[in-house]
Amino acid sequence: MSNFTVIDEEFDCENCGRHVRKLGYSCRNHCPYCLHSKHVDINPGDRAEDCRGILKPIGIETDSKKGYVIIFKCEKCGKIRRNKAAEDDDMNLIIKLSVNNYF
Repeated sequence: MSNFTVIDEEFDCENCGRHVRKLGYSCRNHCPYCLHSKHVDINPGDRAEDCRGILKPIGIETDSKKGYVIIFKCEKCGKIRRNKAAEDDDMNLIIKLSVNNYF
């Protein structure tokens, strides 16, 4: 079981450039406007990953407990990561991921 460090912070998305506010009820992991993220964690919230590549959303899974789970692939190192979709994520992009399974 990996450690989970709670970090809910604002950031400017390196993919679309929009300012992303704190989530407020959990940890913000990705941009709700374009669904991209940044490869900064080894374990959730630890900010210990040296890669710092852009995590591109490539697919979606559904989980009976978590709901939609976005699958990301790092454009720099190729690692696959998963993270629960947030309530304010662009649902049209989530639907697109579920239909096409890629961007």
